[in-house]
Amino acid sequence: MRHNPAVANIALIPARSGSKRVPGKNIRPLAGHPVIAYSIAAALGSGCFESVVVSTDSEEYADIARRYGAEVPFLRSEAIAGDLSPDIEWVAETLRLLAEKGRRYETFSILRPTSPFRRPETIRRAYSVFERHPEADSLRAVELCKQHPGKMWVVRGDRMTPLLPLQPEGQPWHSSQYQALPKVYVQNASLEIAWTRVVEETGTIAGHDVLPFFTEGLEGFDVNREEDWREAEAIVSRDPSLLPSPG
Repeated sequence: MRHNPAVANIALIPARSGSKRVPGKNIRPLAGHPVIAYSIAAALGSGCFESVVVSTDSEEYADIARRYGAEVPFLRSEAIAGDLSPDIEWVAETLRLLAEKGRRYETFSILRPTSPFRRPETIRRAYSVFERHPEADSLRAVELCKQHPGKMWVVRGDRMTPLLPLQPEGQPWHSSQYQALPKVYVQNASLEIAWTRVVEETGTIAGHDVLPFFTEGLEGFDVNREEDWREAEAIVSRDPSLLPSPG
């Protein structure tokens, strides 16, 4: 059962076919299944959604998604399936086309296929946070930065300046111990949740009032580079149960 039966939720899984860094990454096999299968399994297993919809520009990807239990009611427009196409374009198109068929939802969650270790309980935990703060526009998964931006620089010519200009007087962050620096979080690929009204009212997928969702362990692990794939395969070889079980 969903957390709140009065609210209609939809899971949106983006699976564009034109990845260049890792060709075919959204359907690349991991532990015997295309990696997208684990996001579909997590969404279906969470019990949080009326619909689990994959947005893709590929008939091949669509067939794979359907095989694992997701819907692909239409293919993504070619005009919004490029390397530089922002998420708001395909999200708005998907919600609009579904609404034209009489299918309207109060919230949507974006579950990216490259986050295979996100589990059903991860999604349920995130929705429980979101439901406690109905005044917020959205929720986004974050984790502590491994490399602190307080120690990052911008190089111009033969000089460099700190990336973050707002530093304390006296002892700048770049000359401070890590333990003395303020905590800074970076978003990861695990999940995002938002009210669909945010898309209509702000033209964005996040709005202005954003809740943090702190991922744990491997929940935010993102397989986007060859070294990520090798690490994911090593993790799964040690403990296959860390992945959701595809149907």
